[in-house]
Amino acid sequence: MRIRLDKYLSDMGRGTRSQMKKEIINGSVSVNGKAVHRPETKIDSEKDKVTFCGESVTYARYEYYMMNKPAGVVSAVSDKRERTVIDLLTDRTRSGLFPAGRLDKDTEGLLLITNDGGLAHRLLSPKKHVDKIYFAKIKGCVTKEDADRFALGVDIGDDSLTLPAKLSICSSGEISEIRLTLREGRFHQVKRMFQAVGKEVIYLKRVQMGGLALDETLRPGEYRRLTEEEVERLCSRERKL
Repeated sequence: MRIRLDKYLSDMGRGTRSQMKKEIINGSVSVNGKAVHRPETKIDSEKDKVTFCGESVTYARYEYYMMNKPAGVVSAVSDKRERTVIDLLTDRTRSGLFPAGRLDKDTEGLLLITNDGGLAHRLLSPKKHVDKIYFAKIKGCVTKEDADRFALGVDIGDDSLTLPAKLSICSSGEISEIRLTLREGRFHQVKRMFQAVGKEVIYLKRVQMGGLALDETLRPGEYRRLTEEEVERLCSRERKL
């Protein structure tokens, strides 16, 4: 892709466009080993080698991060009162990153953060029915009857029943542990589904979304870039939807 040099550097988080124009004019930037002084210079983002103040700057159109979202943080780009998941990304390169989908403030687990709007749309579109898998602790004894009801769809007070969901019971007792696979993402859906059968969610964690599973080595609040394999698997799978 051919792109203006000042935009290339700005996209990669080196500063604003106006700041980069000044740096280029002042000789801080080289392309293929030669100083370039014109901000409007067009370069090939895949072939040309750019350095800024002696540091190599590699262009990436999209960035993908996997985060193990902690409780107490909101899934938003910015918030005047609350700490956001974007605030936790201390070494991000690009601007324009956003969480692909939301988790409630008190919910933990897998969150994809990216600037790839096309992928986010495919993952989140109600028409695509992308699987989302949750682990939860439930106050109350979860039974096979609950699983059967979830499989048929549950009335949670909306205009229509929920889509069929797969409820797997890991353990059952005063506090039950379950895994729930949903193919939609209504407001507070997991909590409302269990409320509909007289039970309460006391802990909730998303562990998978589409072809992306949470890296269990990530502690709450930690994140990492997706590997090339994960990006390819996620993108190729969602393109087919």
